[in-house]
Amino acid sequence: MKFHAATVWARAVLLGFAALAAAHAADKKNPSKPQSVDSGTFGIFVKGQRVANETFTIQQENDARVIKSQLKEIVGSNPASQKSDLEITPTGALLHYDWSQDSGGSLSVFPDNDFLKERILSSASAKPAEQAFLMPSTSAILDNNFFVHREVLIWRFLAAVCKPENGSLKCEQDPGEFGVLIPQDRTSIHVRLELIGKERVTIRGAERELLRLNLKGESFEWALWVDDKDQFKLIRASIPADNTEVVRD
Repeated sequence: MKFHAATVWARAVLLGFAALAAAHAADKKNPSKPQSVDSGTFGIFVKGQRVANETFTIQQENDARVIKSQLKEIVGSNPASQKSDLEITPTGALLHYDWSQDSGGSLSVFPDNDFLKERILSSASAKPAEQAFLMPSTSAILDNNFFVHREVLIWRFLAAVCKPENGSLKCEQDPGEFGVLIPQDRTSIHVRLELIGKERVTIRGAERELLRLNLKGESFEWALWVDDKDQFKLIRASIPADNTEVVRD
């Protein structure tokens, strides 16, 4: 299966995060300004009603990729808000992950020797609790409600299964298995990503041809669509079991 690689950055992603790391390592003494990789808003719909927005940015810095996201509910008398800050190396290893919500409470995840550790604060005045996970720092973060984390996981998967060939990308359809940490649930799981192929999908009344992948866990199954002509950005997600759809604005 072949796809057109839209930009130099997209090609670099699909060749692996390490390619970008090597380019920056030679110029650490002259750090460049952060470069925007992706930014935007996902609308989150339940049974057709928009219930929340996720606003996100992905930036490329000299020795890190920084993924920030803020989720705001837009229904109810007291809509909640939460935010996340994920920082990974160019090869995908975790540097740190922070999450907090406006009603109080926060957590952080960081490497601890060869594994991961999570520190949880239920309130500003509470004593922090810690939980260790026997997972390597290369494990993916896939926290609740942050769909941009799914985009990053897709890029990582495609980097493993796609290779350049005659100006295009040739992608194998073998599924990929990933160990992921869900910090808000304080749990780790295994997920499976599978490349399905091109599909015509209606987005806000207009038909588009997008690349579909399926994301499966022990108790869930999602359909994800990315635009292979625009940096493999996540455009839509469908979670039938929860009557939930996510669409990029």
